[in-house]
Amino acid sequence: MQTQADTLALIGFGEAAEAFVEGFRAAGWPEARLAALRAYDRKTDFAETRASQQARTAGAGITGVAHPEAAVHGAQAVLCLVTADQSVHAARAAAPHLAEGALWLDMNSVAPQTKRIAAALIHAAGARYVDVAVMAPVRPQRLGVPLLVAGPHAEAGLAALQTLGFSARVVGAETGAAAAIKMIRSIAIKGMEAVATECVLCATAAGVADEVFGSLERSNPELHWRDRALYSLERMMVHGLRRGEEMQEAAATAAGLGLGGTMAAATAALQHRIGALRLAPRPVLEDAAADLLAAWKDHTA
Repeated sequence: MQTQADTLALIGFGEAAEAFVEGFRAAGWPEARLAALRAYDRKTDFAETRASQQARTAGAGITGVAHPEAAVHGAQAVLCLVTADQSVHAARAAAPHLAEGALWLDMNSVAPQTKRIAAALIHAAGARYVDVAVMAPVRPQRLGVPLLVAGPHAEAGLAALQTLGFSARVVGAETGAAAAIKMIRSIAIKGMEAVATECVLCATAAGVADEVFGSLERSNPELHWRDRALYSLERMMVHGLRRGEEMQEAAATAAGLGLGGTMAAATAALQHRIGALRLAPRPVLEDAAADLLAAWKDHTA
């Protein structure tokens, strides 16, 4: 008898989905079962990214398909892992092809109101929408990454996720409850990244980085300022575009609460700007800061 874990599909195959497939393999999924796992990513729609995306799915040992319909056909559970700006588009494209009662597990980092729009599309098609929030980087934890689950079908979603090997818990019966926790937390986490990065850039440009970080370390040595700053630079260099989109959703979350979202919007702008530079991370803070400062000046020249 098939279970939801046997009839799984992936919409979006980037870092998170790839890490989860690694987790399935580590959990003992046989290669034949992995090969039956179908994934669609919109990068296959474009000639310039098609080959690399196909290589990514092939390298993971799963089946990459060219259309959302081919991925979700017959699947009883779908993990949706796309960029924030594609969350509703993904739901709209897949909804007509979902099996009756299929679980659409929306793991995207978007505002509660965005998840409710996607939920309406999924429910109108006769499937079941589940609001899922991924609460930490997917690596190195993979399936162990903490997940929050919400919505009218949260219990069914929880059961499916646990069957797949995920660590999850229900936080509410309303769609958007998990998303709200994720987005509001991101205001602090990614906002601190932005603050640390601006501090590094300014200190480097002024030639006072040693004094600034020395003072910070003396004031709060437990915060490990240099390590934190390097980590923040790396995350923004590598993931700034995606994280910027997420922070736009965080700003929308705050605005929906009548609180403006000024800090989240500023964080989104800085994340986007640094991500657009497409710099490679460096293992030493001074080198990473110098690269970023030079690219920043070139970009504004």
